Parts: sequence; structure tokens; C-alpha cells
Amino acid sequence: MNQPLKILDLGCGNKKREGAVGIDFNGRTAADVIHDLDVFPYPLEDSSFDEIYLDNILEHLDDVIRTMEEIHRICKPGGLVKVIVPYFRSIWACIDPTHRHFFTVDSFAYFDPDHPICDRYAYSLARFKVEKIVFNENLKNRRLKKMISGFANRWPSRYEHYLSHFYPLDDISFYLRKL
Repeated sequence: MNQPLKILDLGCGNKKREGAVGIDFNGRTAADVIHDLDVFPYPLEDSSFDEIYLDNILEHLDDVIRTMEEIHRICKPGGLVKVIVPYFRSIWACIDPTHRHFFTVDSFAYFDPDHPICDRYAYSLARFKVEKIVFNENLKNRRLKKMISGFANRWPSRYEHYLSHFYPLDDISFYLRKL
């Protein structure tokens, strides 16, 4: 008999994913665990989650590298980590004064051993395979935005280098696999 997936929703707020354990600093949310995500370690066991979701939370935290190391610690080997953040060229990235970080298509290359930037800088020992990058995955798109995001999802680096400054998309989702 298969065990159900153990899912964690970091910074869940009041939109906690169904079936997930939610963690948030605000006690007035749907969180199961109240904890400041800038304080390490998180009150969670090593290698305990099959899937971890960070939906528009990572840009608010102090230390992206330390946060990803903590996620690496609590994620099971081979587990899925989905990170959704505002795209760095989006007005939504800069409009919120609580955003501390901005993200491009290569922001998680620093954790992926298949990318040359990972070895060159070696900021962390945490390793994740970047499996997929998706622009505007959950946003309602108008026709032109849908066409641009289709191009961006097929060729993320080309979009970023040649089109993103003319037509910035809103958010970017990263599907990472713990190595």
C-alpha cells in the first residue's frame, strides 16, 4: 500500500495547499506550525517531506541560500520543490516594499550541478536539479501574454535575453528535484 505524499507549504498564509502541513510566522493564518522562516533550523525533521511549496514567499526572506539549504535538509531525497516568485522584470517584483530578492531564469542554477555556474561559485552544498521553469503558470493570460509566455516557457533564456525587457511577464515557477 502506498503512503500518501507528505507535503509542506512554506509561508502558506490563508491559502494552504490541501493535504499539506502549513508553516507561517503569522498565527492568524491557516498554518499548522507557527515559525519565522528567517530563523534556522525550522522545527521540522530531516528528510521528512516529499514535496515542498514556496508560493511567493522566498522573495520576502532574508537569506535565499540558507533557506534553500534548510529546504534541502527537510526534503526527502528525490523530493520535489516548487518555488514561485515574481519575475525580476515584472512590476510585481518591485512594487512590494517587502521584497528583498529578485529572480531570473538562472537564479537556481547555483544549486544545479549540471549548470557551470554551480561549480564556479559553489555558494552552497545543497543540490537541486532544475527540472522545469514556467512563466505565468497560474495567472490568467490575455492572448498576447499567453503567446509571449508560450515562447518564454519553450525558450526561457532566449526570452530573458531578447524579449523580457520589451514584454515582461509576471511570475516564474521553478520545479526543483532534491539531489
